[in-house]
Amino acid sequence: MDKIPLTGLMPEEICSSLSLSPAFRGVQIFKWIGSGVTSFDEMTNLSAQLRADLAEKAVLRSSSVTNTLSDPDGTIKLQITLRDGLAVETVLLTDREDRKTACVSCQAGCAMKCAFCKTGTLGLGRNLTAGEITEQFLFLEKAAGPLDNIVFMGMGEPMMNLGAIRGAVAVLTDKRGRNLSARRITLSTCGIIKGIYDLADNGPFLRLALSLTTADDELRSELMPVSRTNPLPELRKAVAYYIEKTGKRVTLEAALLSGRNTGPESARRMIDFAKGLDVHINLIPWNPVEGLPFTEPSPSESAAFTDMLEKAGLNVTLRTRRGRKIGGACGQLGRTAAT
Repeated sequence: MDKIPLTGLMPEEICSSLSLSPAFRGVQIFKWIGSGVTSFDEMTNLSAQLRADLAEKAVLRSSSVTNTLSDPDGTIKLQITLRDGLAVETVLLTDREDRKTACVSCQAGCAMKCAFCKTGTLGLGRNLTAGEITEQFLFLEKAAGPLDNIVFMGMGEPMMNLGAIRGAVAVLTDKRGRNLSARRITLSTCGIIKGIYDLADNGPFLRLALSLTTADDELRSELMPVSRTNPLPELRKAVAYYIEKTGKRVTLEAALLSGRNTGPESARRMIDFAKGLDVHINLIPWNPVEGLPFTEPSPSESAAFTDMLEKAGLNVTLRTRRGRKIGGACGQLGRTAAT
């Protein structure tokens, strides 16, 4: 692409990339981008000549929405084509209090190969840029109005693209632009220990969610190959460090697979893992993916597992599943090529 994509750049970077002066021009453009404009002509406090010059040199979006799917439960999934023809999916989730959350992707595909996840079957295309990540949030706001939260729980492993995520978070939280609170941002990892320490030491200080699924070493290595090089004892130490360093509660997430990780022994191991940690546990009944050898648990199976954890004194939420009719639920995202 010859033109410079501006979404994902800070005001100072906009000025340096376009050789703009005075410096406040970068702030003006940055503020307009954060407001969601899609054309330089909408930047009404810039001169007509400057807007024309910008249109010759730069673009506000390097990607484009090529399909929009809507679920009756209010979930929206956008299929987005990137500048090189790769593609990602991003999802708008709405809870019972009508709070809107952007579930964004950080990679085209994923290399982690979690056995129960559609994205894990695709392999990794490439990391997204900070701009491509930010654009997903802005596309969703264009479709649904102002959003309350953002979660890095879409396609890809965030810890394997932490630099771009830091860039996107910096843009979205800057008071000169979109000004989203960092307290409203969650990063979910399958358990990259080095990344957890990096995030704890160097920020940004986001809410952290760990996709644990099971605290059984052997089973987790089977379901989540990342566990073979990021073993549970060391992973628990990293979670404890993050809690101590940031003062933030960590969420432990578990995709419930019928007959695999929902029995009393699985509950005991999860209780042991969580003991002494300031954590909240999110249980997510598995969302069916064609071709994967798992079964979603029955409501009674999910409820029984939840009850075992609660009786041990843990804070537990059994999540309501949304977006299943459009392939937008947890573990169902799977588009990596333009169609």
